[in-house]
Amino acid sequence: MTPTDELDPRPIDAQAASWFSRNRNQPSRQDRKAFARWMQTPEHTRAYRQFEQLWDDLAALKQANRPVPLPVPRAPRWRPALATAAALLCAVLAGNLGAGSEAFSQRISASQAVQVLQLPDGSQLHVNAQTRLHLDFSAEQRLIQLEHGQLYIEVAPDKERPLFVDAGSGRVRVVGTGFDVRRGDRELVVAVAHGQVAFDTPGERQPPLLLGTRQGATYDLARGTLTRRELGEQKVADWREGQVSFRNRELASLIDELGLYRKQPVVLADPTLGRYKVSGNLDVHDPDALLNALPALLPVKTTLLADGRLRIERR
Repeated sequence: MTPTDELDPRPIDAQAASWFSRNRNQPSRQDRKAFARWMQTPEHTRAYRQFEQLWDDLAALKQANRPVPLPVPRAPRWRPALATAAALLCAVLAGNLGAGSEAFSQRISASQAVQVLQLPDGSQLHVNAQTRLHLDFSAEQRLIQLEHGQLYIEVAPDKERPLFVDAGSGRVRVVGTGFDVRRGDRELVVAVAHGQVAFDTPGERQPPLLLGTRQGATYDLARGTLTRRELGEQKVADWREGQVSFRNRELASLIDELGLYRKQPVVLADPTLGRYKVSGNLDVHDPDALLNALPALLPVKTTLLADGRLRIERR
């Protein structure tokens, strides 16, 4: 499907990104006429102008954030899993590495380990445990549909083909970057290792949140709140090395991430317990070690239920 088709089934944002990319590369007369027809629809005009503004904002942000290389992680001890997402990542990238632009489609679903994939466009994709996703690359766009779980991707620049990560209620638009995104039951979390992204939550009717190197944001699905944070010395996507470090983190958020490493969920007997703050380290190979230590860190107790779930109660 191309932007010149009269009926384009793609989201308007995806169409706007495709037209923007095409217009930057000497469009033909036929394309210019098709673009003029497309712009006659007010929603199309609005989406295109927003994309132009986003491009300008990201260009300004790029000047303020010089890319920082991400340390090469140790090879993980465990291997095989992929993710399904909850946000749209639209990447109109700054250069073209000459990667192949052939059509490519693949569905990935994994349960117990981490998987590293070299994608046809040259991007490198790391997929965490308990993750489901669908890759759909065409000659005009690269789409990753994340249904559940977590991924980290080093995006290969390709100005001809925008990159989209569709993660449900959140959208992240990217320009030449390496970033992490996790979609859980309670929250959608984005962390940028280097480069710039725009984190969009359409349901909140607010401008995209621009994030630069070593910045992140969390979208609370229940509360409908989007919170920015500075990552400081925190390593992005440390789960690739088998350890997740956290400082002063809400228990509810930690439990949401634990769902990637435990076959049965962790439940709170009282939702207010989720507001407790906790610091520590999670061994992704042994999540119950952290859960067993919780009573020493917080005024709680844990009970293993017959079905394998673990319940956290007030002590």
